[in-house]
Amino acid sequence: MSTAASQHRSEFPRRMVLMGVAGCGKSSVGAALARRIDAVYLDGDDLHPAANIQKMSQGIALSDEDRWPWLTRVGETLAAGSGPTIIGCSALRRAYRDHITRVVGAPVTFIHLVGSVEVIEKRMRARQGHFMPPALLASQFAALEPPAADENAISVNIDQPLEAIVDSIATQLEGTER
Repeated sequence: MSTAASQHRSEFPRRMVLMGVAGCGKSSVGAALARRIDAVYLDGDDLHPAANIQKMSQGIALSDEDRWPWLTRVGETLAAGSGPTIIGCSALRRAYRDHITRVVGAPVTFIHLVGSVEVIEKRMRARQGHFMPPALLASQFAALEPPAADENAISVNIDQPLEAIVDSIATQLEGTER
């Protein structure tokens, strides 16, 4: 058993957002990370209003007006968590991450899943039954503002096996603001 797997849940941040462009693996990594650190994982896609999902299903990128209510719900859901909680949410822009943190009213750790357009597009084309078409990937990368050095964030490259991604995240989470 690795050191991170044997750590007590309180040694990890209480509120985490697994962020990145569509197709970067938020759902798979989130579920695996939650098991690893004894946290709850929630898919931010489940918090989108139906109108947002309909737009994205039609290949229409969301506007900021579409995103703010969703981001507020993400923050409210994080704030309501009774223990370590991870939400998968693109959180592409700093303003979105700042909004989530303001809504929570406490530290939020952002975990940025980083990958190339080629790697992510290949993954998106392989997945079944997701509402987000690969055609919107360019708009996701255009909107992406990677976390700055002054943000409470870590980054991990996704071009590696799932277990290695989770190991890297768990190691980096040690010592982050709670």
